[in-house]
Amino acid sequence: MRPAWSVVLLTTLIGAGQGLFLAVFAADLAVSADPFFLAAGAVVSLVLLGAGLLASFFHLGHPERAWRSAAMWRTSWLSREVIGLPAFMALVFLYGVLAYLGKNTFLAGVLATAACIALFVCTGMIYACLKFLQEWHTPLTVVNYSALGVASGLTLAAAAAAWLQPALVPAYARAALVAGALAYLLRLASLSRNARLRPKSTLASAIGVKHPKIAQIAQGAMGGSFNTREFFHGRPREVVLATRWAFLLLVFPVPALLLLLSGSSPIGLAAAFLAQYAGLLAERWYFFAEARHPQNLYYQAIA
Repeated sequence: MRPAWSVVLLTTLIGAGQGLFLAVFAADLAVSADPFFLAAGAVVSLVLLGAGLLASFFHLGHPERAWRSAAMWRTSWLSREVIGLPAFMALVFLYGVLAYLGKNTFLAGVLATAACIALFVCTGMIYACLKFLQEWHTPLTVVNYSALGVASGLTLAAAAAAWLQPALVPAYARAALVAGALAYLLRLASLSRNARLRPKSTLASAIGVKHPKIAQIAQGAMGGSFNTREFFHGRPREVVLATRWAFLLLVFPVPALLLLLSGSSPIGLAAAFLAQYAGLLAERWYFFAEARHPQNLYYQAIA
């Protein structure tokens, strides 16, 4: 598949925003967190969610018709995500306002947490429900996306706490290390699974010709088409492998090292989050590039 940067930004930004909110609400429940820290965390979460929502509009051919994407909520995970994201943002906003005013945030936090989990599921299922893409059609798709979002949110929470409430940094750093390690192992599990996949279709079944030796020299049209542009990344194998190694280093090993060495340093913890977010961008790009669309069996050559 061709990785669309609008979708790469959407998924990584809202994932980090969701993870940050969960980290903030966890501190609200577990310790006497400063109300200003809770409100500031909600604001940063909203900024990330809003930036992701804005990025998604660049993926639309007709942004003015975006409202129609919610119409199929009964059957479409995409429609459910379109509804769930603004709903979650509204609840995070309510939570932030209550925290800033020093009011009881428990109910708003619980509702926002439920909406957050639902949004993780909706976003992941957009890809996991596609049976013809074997790399995505697995529960690991939803689990990996959710785990990486939580891990990045915890790392960002540690960086934010270093500025606003340093007493929370050790707990956040430990949680980020545990969540990051779990997310990393789960992503390795998905890579291992996908490496063992074998295509269910062949060139012979794609064109309906039963012959042991088939070589395609043309796709029917003499130039590129929507199919050849949208369902294949078009990058050399070396670029794909380099991206894979980049995210394997940046998603967890580098941030983990920075978390361990930074202590309560705001700069060091911010560097950990930025490194991890760069890894998430690479991971999401690879997630799309790794998926092999069956139609590429037919559209193998232009001429």
